[in-house]
Amino acid sequence: MNINLEYYKVFYYVCQEGSLTAAAQRLCISQPAVSQAVRQLEKEAGTKLFSRTSKGVLLTREGELLYHYVKGGVEQLLEGGRMLKRMLDMDMGEVRIGASDMTLQFFLLPYLEQFHKEYPKIKVTVTNAPTPETIRCLEEGKIDFGVVTTPFSGHGAIHSTEVKPIDNVFIAGSSFKELQGKELDYSILCDLPCIFLEKNTSTRLFMDQFLSQKGIELKPEFELATSDMIVQFARRNMGVGCVMEGFAEEAIERGEVFALSFKEKMPSRSICLVTGESGLMSMAGKHLLELLTGK
Repeated sequence: MNINLEYYKVFYYVCQEGSLTAAAQRLCISQPAVSQAVRQLEKEAGTKLFSRTSKGVLLTREGELLYHYVKGGVEQLLEGGRMLKRMLDMDMGEVRIGASDMTLQFFLLPYLEQFHKEYPKIKVTVTNAPTPETIRCLEEGKIDFGVVTTPFSGHGAIHSTEVKPIDNVFIAGSSFKELQGKELDYSILCDLPCIFLEKNTSTRLFMDQFLSQKGIELKPEFELATSDMIVQFARRNMGVGCVMEGFAEEAIERGEVFALSFKEKMPSRSICLVTGESGLMSMAGKHLLELLTGK
C-alpha cells in the first residue's frame, strides 16, 4: 500500500476524538475533508476501519489493529515537532564549547553567566583542553565552537575571530630579586631555572617561537599542565615562569612574585573564537556565539 501519511494523521485524530466533526475541529479543516480522508484510507487499506453510529464512530477490529501501530508513530512525529519548536524558542537544547583554562577564565566565563541567566534551560558543556585539542574537537564536530589563543593551526575550513589581545609575562620570586627593575636580555633565561607550560599549548608554542627567532632554545626544569601551577612554583622560588599576565596579576599585586623586564617586549597575541561549518552548529551555539561577538 502506498498511503498518504496525512490520512494516518486524520485517522489518528478521529480515533482520539471518536467523531469526524471533533477531529475536523482539532485539525482545523472541514468535516467533509475528514470524511474524504477516512474513505480514501479505507479504500487503500481494503477494509472498513470505522463503524458509524448516531454518537460518532467506533473502530472495527481491523481499525483497532491499525490504530495500535499508527498511534505511536503519529505521537512520535507530533512530539518531534514540539521538541523542535522548544529548541527554536531556546526552551531546550545544548551548546558544546571547547576552551582552555586561560580563555575560560579571562574571556568566556562572564558570557556563560549571562547566557545561563537568559536561557536557563539550555545545557552548556565545556570541554576544557589546550588549544590544539580544542581545534581537533572542532574539526571532528565534537563542539559547536572553540575559544582558543594564538598561535594555532588546523585542517579544513576553520574561521577565526579575534576577540581580546593578551600578553605573556615572565615572573620570579624573591630569590631572584637581583633581576628586579633591570632591563634584561632574553639570553639570561639560559642561565636560569625555567618553569613553562607543556609543549601542547599555544602559550608554550608562542614563547618557543619568539625565543627561537633570537637563537634561544630553552630546556625548562619544570613543565606543568596549568598556568596557575606555574605561578605557585614561581612563588616558591623554583624558577622563572612564563604565563599569560592575567594569571600572575594577583600574585604580583601581593608582592609574591615580580615581572621581569626585557629590553624588547614580547609581541601580544589574541584570544579567538574558532568555528567550523555553520550548518553543523546547534541553535543554542549560534545564540551564544552571537552574544560573544556582539552580532
